[in-house]
Amino acid sequence: MRVLLVEDDPLLGDGVRTALIREGYAVDWMTRGKDALEAARVESFSLVVLDLGLPDMEGLVVLRELRQRQSLPVLILTARDAVEERIAGLDAGADDYVLKPFDLQELLARMRVITRRAAGRSTQELCIGRLTIDEAQHEVVWAGSPVGLGRREFALLLELARHRDKVMSRTKLESLLYGWGEEVGSNALEVHIHHLRRKLDKQLITTVRGIGYRLDSTAA
Repeated sequence: MRVLLVEDDPLLGDGVRTALIREGYAVDWMTRGKDALEAARVESFSLVVLDLGLPDMEGLVVLRELRQRQSLPVLILTARDAVEERIAGLDAGADDYVLKPFDLQELLARMRVITRRAAGRSTQELCIGRLTIDEAQHEVVWAGSPVGLGRREFALLLELARHRDKVMSRTKLESLLYGWGEEVGSNALEVHIHHLRRKLDKQLITTVRGIGYRLDSTAA
């Protein structure tokens, strides 16, 4: 999952970015509202984590402009604890609020909730036939047995499972797995696909030649 983090505090931004990457997210970190809007215009994100107190423009202005363009989930980070501020953010289109200072685990939990809600799911477990993925615990069970996956393997499997039976292009998958500045090997995606097939079932992920990959729910 690719996250757009908009936070101008260098220590907090770096800390959140590092923590999210450790959890398997691809993160693009912006410190200015205009840069965030441009990033959202040219890239595909699954979630925006947005600070309200930005140096060049109000976070609520960023939120409103985002909402005019697309409907991706937005989680607000702010030190403004007045009820009126929270109401204004929710009315502008925010999906949830986290007040600073915050606990990292609460932030991660709220991110999972709003992305599940956006996908029309109510639980943290994603079940497709013999495959069960626990997003919160980063655990995968195949045919009743736990399967150990690397960070990128887990992230890739989760994206394919979220879009099961739909072909996802190589470019799209790479954009969801890697943020700006991260080096992507020419065959990195193929290596991860190979590992998933070996650890799960070679029929589970289908190659659509010249287009991309699809998780086949009938093989699960």
